[in-house]
Amino acid sequence: MDVKEHHIVDFDLRQFGGSALTSDLEVPKGRAMEDMSSDIPVTYVPARNTVFLSFGLAWAEVLESFDIYIGVNALDYSGYPDCRSEYIEAFQVMANLATRAGVEGHGRLTIHTPLIELTKAKIIQKGIELGVDYAMTSSCYDPDEDGRPCGECDSCLLRKKGFAEVGIPDPLYVKFGMNQ
Repeated sequence: MDVKEHHIVDFDLRQFGGSALTSDLEVPKGRAMEDMSSDIPVTYVPARNTVFLSFGLAWAEVLESFDIYIGVNALDYSGYPDCRSEYIEAFQVMANLATRAGVEGHGRLTIHTPLIELTKAKIIQKGIELGVDYAMTSSCYDPDEDGRPCGECDSCLLRKKGFAEVGIPDPLYVKFGMNQ
């Protein structure tokens, strides 16, 4: 992938809470697909993608790079406001106002969202084409201690739907010997 450097930055959003993914709030289970995008669910982590993009922006500026990639999705998602193209476009405008290269006119930052308009099935198909080992991936918001997916949270339900539409069993479920 020609990555120049890789950094792991510890930043624990559980310090702030505000979400079922960062606090002791209950993860909703068994919601109907049409209910998943009707409101902003309790699994929304406040400002998570803003944090991710801010870290990416800082690193891109240091590297003098003008491209940031983020895997947000606006089709098969749970109604998160920071997964929409309007948000990404606004952040990109802000990023170009907030960087040396943008202000001095040396370059224009672009945020790439290759998954934003793909269904979960299309994302899974693309991953298969790229050789992704889906047995090594999990989308679950509430896995057990062994990493076994709950099978009922919004993310599990969307993943199940995607694999069903592709017409193949989910390798993560196969790995754990779980019914789909």
